[in-house]
Amino acid sequence: MVDGVGAEESGFGGGGRRSLWTVEPAVRPRMPDPVRSAAVRAWIITSLTLVQAMVAVLCTFAGSWFAFPAVLGAVASTVVATWSVLDVWVTRQVWNQRHGVVSEPSSTARALRRERRRARREARRAERARPSSGRRLSRA
Repeated sequence: MVDGVGAEESGFGGGGRRSLWTVEPAVRPRMPDPVRSAAVRAWIITSLTLVQAMVAVLCTFAGSWFAFPAVLGAVASTVVATWSVLDVWVTRQVWNQRHGVVSEPSSTARALRRERRRARREARRAERARPSSGRRLSRA
């Protein structure tokens, strides 16, 4: 009882009410932790670079003395932001290479190669099973 009200009346009980919080499965699987941290780092660096570039542009329009250092800083942070985005890509590739990815054969090329291999094996077996008709290995 809460302040004289029963659990069913206060809404805390399981009296047929739906839950406000429902867990739905994710559409895409979660990124691995190293890739996530690299992506967050790249997002923060890129957003700070955009802010710095806007400061540089506004200082240039205003004719401020801070325009030149701001432009130099914006150029340097653009290089760092590019590096951080490349770091996300490289981290993702390395993670996939080390831990593997789930791969399902989706093309029919594998099945065709498998059939061709099976046919070649059968041809070799048939060739070996056939009795040799006086064939010699060398003419010497």
